[in-house]
Amino acid sequence: GFASGDLDKDAYAVRMFAERGIEFICTQSFAKNFGLYNERVGNIIFVMADTKEMIHAKSQLTLIIRGMYSNPPNHGARIVATVLKNPELFEEWKDHIRTMSNRIKEMRIGLHQRLLKLGTPGTWDHIVQQIGMFSYTGLNEKQVLHLRNHYHIYTLRSGRINMCGLNETNLDYVANAINETIKLFPDAQSDCTC
Repeated sequence: GFASGDLDKDAYAVRMFAERGIEFICTQSFAKNFGLYNERVGNIIFVMADTKEMIHAKSQLTLIIRGMYSNPPNHGARIVATVLKNPELFEEWKDHIRTMSNRIKEMRIGLHQRLLKLGTPGTWDHIVQQIGMFSYTGLNEKQVLHLRNHYHIYTLRSGRINMCGLNETNLDYVANAINETIKLFPDAQSDCTC
């Protein structure tokens, strides 16, 4: 839902594979789109042509997950089920997904525009071409460490940032920090093996 704000559009590839008879495994998490981070709610779907193979796959998966927990918590799963089964709550949740998706897109556009306006070296179109909550900025590990140590901007060592951490109040600060960091370390070599 966060990719486009439209659940049907975001599920296109999964539905297309199923309609074409392509076997696949799909995992889904409700941590972010339901705000259930500590509940670890999600599912795994096996789409297989052979029933026997499905039974074997389920058996193997059961052996793997059984060692991780004996009785999984169901509080988060009940919340998700309640929302998805209730038409009114489901529509409200879809509205929230659309709102969040649009906000993420606005932050991508805002950061992109600010970096261009500052004349930040490099190409920044990838920020608006990517989708979802996270963006691979292209920053290397040395630049990431500088952002962390001097500006208190925290990203993964790979340069991946959470677009949801941006807002109208901090966009200028983040863009200026990235701009100054890239100008200070234009050719820094990354030791990152991510």
